[in-house]
Amino acid sequence: MKVDLRQLEALSAVVDARGFERAAQKLGITQSAVSQRIRALETRLGKVLLRRTSPPEPTEAGRAALRYFRQMDVLQAQLAAHFDLAGQDVRSLPIGVNADSLATWLFDALDPVLRDSRYRLDFRVADQDVTHELLRNGDVIGCIKASPEPVSGCNAFPLGVMVYRALASAGFHHRWFCGGVTEAALQAAPCVEFSAQDALQNTWLKQYLNMEPLRVAHRVPAVDSFLECIRRGYAWGCAPDVQTRTLLARGDLVELIPDTPVRVPLYWHIWDLRTPLNQKLTDALLGYAPRLLQEASV
Repeated sequence: MKVDLRQLEALSAVVDARGFERAAQKLGITQSAVSQRIRALETRLGKVLLRRTSPPEPTEAGRAALRYFRQMDVLQAQLAAHFDLAGQDVRSLPIGVNADSLATWLFDALDPVLRDSRYRLDFRVADQDVTHELLRNGDVIGCIKASPEPVSGCNAFPLGVMVYRALASAGFHHRWFCGGVTEAALQAAPCVEFSAQDALQNTWLKQYLNMEPLRVAHRVPAVDSFLECIRRGYAWGCAPDVQTRTLLARGDLVELIPDTPVRVPLYWHIWDLRTPLNQKLTDALLGYAPRLLQEASV
């Protein structure tokens, strides 16, 4: 059965743009034309592919169609690269990443890919515990996540371990924990989380104090601002060594309890498409990450 790629493109555009109007603008056609293409695709496949909610969401069948289209994107990008057709309607290739990796080491790791004008990357940010959902749903072609368990049809490769520590400013520590880092003090002291999926603070509490989750006082969904919230003494929170070594060495930040790290293993998951582009992405990550991150066995 032949499927019209323009119809798949319309489905992808609506999901990515989170609406018909922006999808139409992206594709340079009318909203009516976008709707017609998706309806024609649904008729062709005999399945409802898109829930007309706000924003529109793909059904299970729609996610399967999107996975197929993403794979076509990879192959199209590879074809364009092979024939040196940079910039000639090459789509961005989406990758799921956690915010801390993107803010600290990922650009350095992917420098060879990002400097190659034949490729375009679209970074989709989510917590390392949930990026696999993006991969499973067909939203991305690869992702960095905290579990080695591969999604069906994908390969997984260990990258190393990001080490996090529960940190606070010296003034905050003196104010809230002068009598020790106790459960009562932690229940009273404000904490900060990156997002609703950010479990690092509660992981630290459970691992070292056997405490139940706290009621979080602040939510700051930006890496630099998250760290600034801690540095200014507004709250305590868990931040990675790769971002905070200098601040700890200078005394700008202190550990709530010395030598109590939370180790988060990271793995690169990518579709099992044996293309030079997939190999280039994988080689770049595996060639850099282990030199910066601790070995997964630590």
